[in-house]
Amino acid sequence: MKQHESADNSQGQLYIVPTPIGNLSDITQRALEVLQAVDLIAAEDTRHTGLLLQHFAINARLFALHDHNEQQKAETLLAKLKEGQNIALVSDAGTPLINDPGYHLVRTCREANIRVVPLPGPCAAIAALSAAGLPSDRFCYEGFLPAKSKGRRDTLKALEEEPCCGQVFLDTPIRW
Repeated sequence: MKQHESADNSQGQLYIVPTPIGNLSDITQRALEVLQAVDLIAAEDTRHTGLLLQHFAINARLFALHDHNEQQKAETLLAKLKEGQNIALVSDAGTPLINDPGYHLVRTCREANIRVVPLPGPCAAIAALSAAGLPSDRFCYEGFLPAKSKGRRDTLKALEEEPCCGQVFLDTPIRW
């Protein structure tokens, strides 16, 4: 992993590291290098990430960062970054922050002038858009539709009224 210069070289960096969405071969070489090199990995589910790291023989310290604790833990991670530790942020599958935790941590880092380094990689929304056969020069990402039928209908009806381009939604078979 090449070190990137930040405003203060004594500060660590936060790496946004996409993880495979179902095929472990989809992880990038750069992602593996970063995961191997960082001091700490902030993970949505440490058990899930632990299995991924075990598969690639990466020994790393894990830190749980999920929807229920992110606001409280962002300051803890910021302190570690200010001490010079490099941290990777991962989600269970795909790119962190895209319908996954990480927003509060990234915002906290940006406000503190900590360098945030996004890595390219797996993203379900972009994969779906690329295979849809629709114009993809403009699109709106809507994330998850509400789980309940009425909420879904209301949301779709409201979106029908918006002048937009292609719309991409995310869902999981677990909800059906």
